[in-house]
Amino acid sequence: MATATATACFLSPPATRSPKFTCSSTLATQPDSAKKRLLSLIADQDRGLRTQRDPAALSSIVAAIDAVAALGRGAVTTGPSLSATWRLLWTTEKEQLYIIENARWFGTAAGDVLQVIDVEKKALNNVITFPPDGVFFVRSGIEIASPQRVNFRFTSAVLRGRSWEIPLPPFGQGWNPLMD
Repeated sequence: MATATATACFLSPPATRSPKFTCSSTLATQPDSAKKRLLSLIADQDRGLRTQRDPAALSSIVAAIDAVAALGRGAVTTGPSLSATWRLLWTTEKEQLYIIENARWFGTAAGDVLQVIDVEKKALNNVITFPPDGVFFVRSGIEIASPQRVNFRFTSAVLRGRSWEIPLPPFGQGWNPLMD
């Protein structure tokens, strides 16, 4: 069974009342300069694909994530404000990067990569879209482990196209460090 402990940066969509920025699901009210520095570092990294081949960029990005996280240390990051649809900006998670990089096998490029979290319903769903009609969807259950940590366990997965669907066995569990 796989265990996931990758680092990721997400931004809630602008459609929400006030967009939220998070790294490893760290909810943020951090000073603008730390967020701007991090966003600038990941802007040209193609969601993390380029970072895999650039240790210096990875080191800089991780340091910037740590700086943003340090500003929020002690905050409760597992409350209701975690519930949202988050758009992936950057990650080190190898399986997601593999799917994003190889979407061409389906005759498309990866579209939005989303994480939908519902704290009250104890649900976390990962969604990778393949425009115009495809999606890779992974369902997970979550458990709040501490004020800054969420444990998750995958429960189902499916790869869908326009006229086909392949159920995949769920595998893996892990945790999201929320400034843990």
